Amino acid sequence: MHRPTALGGALTALATAAAGVLVAAAVSTTPAAAAVGGTGTGYLHTSGNKIVDSTGATVRLTGINWFGMETDNKTFHGLWSSNPWRGQLDKMASLGYNTLRIPYSNDALKPGATASGINDFVNPDLVGLSPLQILDKVIDYAGGKGMRVILDRHRPTAAGQSPLWYTSTVSEATWINDWKMLAQRYAGNPTVIGADLHNEPHAEGTNPAATGACWGCGDTARDWRLAAERAGNAILGVQPNWLIFVEGVSCPSGGLSNVWDGDTSNDEDCGWWGGNLTKAKDFPVRLNVANRLVYSPHEYATSVYRQTWFDAPDYPANMPAIWDKYWGYLHKQNIAPIMMGEFGSTLADPKDKVWLENLMAYTGTGMSFTYWSWNPNSGDTGGIALDDWTNINTTKQAILQPYLIPPVGGGGPSPTPTTPGPTPTTPAPTGGCTASYQQVNAWQGGFQGELTVKNTGTAAVNPWSVTWAWPSGVSLASGWNATVTQSGTTVTAAAPDWSRSLAAGASVTIGFTANGAASAPGTVKLNGTAC
Repeated sequence: MHRPTALGGALTALATAAAGVLVAAAVSTTPAAAAVGGTGTGYLHTSGNKIVDSTGATVRLTGINWFGMETDNKTFHGLWSSNPWRGQLDKMASLGYNTLRIPYSNDALKPGATASGINDFVNPDLVGLSPLQILDKVIDYAGGKGMRVILDRHRPTAAGQSPLWYTSTVSEATWINDWKMLAQRYAGNPTVIGADLHNEPHAEGTNPAATGACWGCGDTARDWRLAAERAGNAILGVQPNWLIFVEGVSCPSGGLSNVWDGDTSNDEDCGWWGGNLTKAKDFPVRLNVANRLVYSPHEYATSVYRQTWFDAPDYPANMPAIWDKYWGYLHKQNIAPIMMGEFGSTLADPKDKVWLENLMAYTGTGMSFTYWSWNPNSGDTGGIALDDWTNINTTKQAILQPYLIPPVGGGGPSPTPTTPGPTPTTPAPTGGCTASYQQVNAWQGGFQGELTVKNTGTAAVNPWSVTWAWPSGVSLASGWNATVTQSGTTVTAAAPDWSRSLAAGASVTIGFTANGAASAPGTVKLNGTAC
């Protein structure tokens, strides 16, 4: 979530939708500013101030936050509603949100973590799944709709946010190791495009006794820029294709100004938690893999905190210069892309509507963003969804709509997957194939594995399809890097649209989680040819 420098603590998200908002009516899904849909092909990287896909085409992420995995529920909020989880993703995609930012806490990643707040009748397929298994299913389904996913380490524990990336109970090593685990878990799945390293690092303590996150101060225990480099490079060592999203701080010194001493000459220029990137030009984040850095500020309205600039006589004409100063200059000077990770409002104050309209015009068609939030139960902003998690806030959506680029295939529910097989035009691999299996993880009642199949033939297989057999009692929970389905004891992994051809000599790694006793795939075949 979000807090300005002047406020501390975290509020529990329990508010209803803003008063006076109309229950959902039909909203156009054709954004005026978007000529094409989709989020590109393959993994993404950066080029100057742009995010581009594997072909070099410019991609703009226009997404939304769906929170809950960072709370005591340890999974997405709204799973208690009458709208199934797939229905909620269908609605997001149909409205034009092409990216999902998913906050989590390290508590949700612990072995034995239990998800709660799930309506068993509406979401029977989630019963008994761990938080990570539910995350797998959401990622798989979102990817099938053409959406991208950004993972956001929102809190060290479910108890609340922290000014630094570590606490007395969650070490820096835990923070980094959990990121490496996630990078490995989703390696080979380009639906997951990157890591938002830590949510809203911010000031703590009164200067000169600062104890919060600084930028460029050189203190390894507090310098967020140096910590972002350590974590970012550790992630890229496991998954070099990910983007690394780095938020700002609040006060670059890491401490709050003494407003009681009567001396304003030394008072620091601060901003929103996570929103101050004024030092990023002089002290840039340095990553070992080029073209992976995206700066991700947060920006809020008076419904969160009444910053001084909202009461300026020239408001809102003063706002572009403020945004330029804190983070917009990075885009305008072609230093790095901007992906505004959070921004939102209840729109209860008339100034907020003006703020949102001007902010969207400022981001234009060049900057990316993920709106806060889908959830109606965000206490100080409300959401796009109303309290029933089905109808939407049409006032907010109408302001955002012209700037949204819908995912390809996002116009409605995904088709029910079928079990594909070889077609007359699909050549079998001349010369055969080889298969190798690695069990990645196991827990009571389930396991995670990776099956790698190599085309040892002399011709490409297009489209490819891998099948294998499991013993009775083993059932598929989720899969990635392919469309994975199960019929009886036979599992089929069909080529995804973004990688339909398996060249001669090339390999594909299919990841999955399954329920039941850990079992290696048997009778592995590539387009009907035994490996």
